[in-house]
Amino acid sequence: MQPETPDPRDIPILTETVKQGAPDPACAAFDAKSAHAAIVTETLKLADSLLHQAAKDIEATLFERVFDRLRAQLPELVDRALKEHAATQESPKDHG
Repeated sequence: MQPETPDPRDIPILTETVKQGAPDPACAAFDAKSAHAAIVTETLKLADSLLHQAAKDIEATLFERVFDRLRAQLPELVDRALKEHAATQESPKDHG
């Protein structure tokens, strides 16, 4: 049995609250601007990657659909073209 693939639309939600009181030494060294920039950068990289993959998936799907339609319609197209060609070859004989 394969493990379930997480849904990319499931966005994690912070559930813990920050306690008020004496500042935590780890938080004192926290640079909000750097963290913000890092989050934005990584988010944009992820969005870019996801969009590129989605575009490739869409392109593959469209290619497959077009090829399937071509495969389905090509025999009729060839048959019609051959009949038209044969008809044009016979017409000069009838008038001559």
